[in-house]
Amino acid sequence: MPLVTIKLARRDPPLSPQQKEELIAGTTRLMVDTLGKRAQDVVVLIDELEPDNWGQGEVSATRLRKARPADPR
Repeated sequence: MPLVTIKLARRDPPLSPQQKEELIAGTTRLMVDTLGKRAQDVVVLIDELEPDNWGQGEVSATRLRKARPADPR
């Protein structure tokens, strides 16, 4: 039984339930297509990390995000 853990940095806005469903479905399909596993045997866990709980280059993600230019979208 494959157990897949996906760790994501919590975002603003957070992932929607629909996005999480799509992520679970896509990951399950990957396990079925690549490893030949049965979909009902694939377990997918989504672990969303708070930005204060991780960092890069000695700086917390909270500080990195504050220093990043605004997304023009």
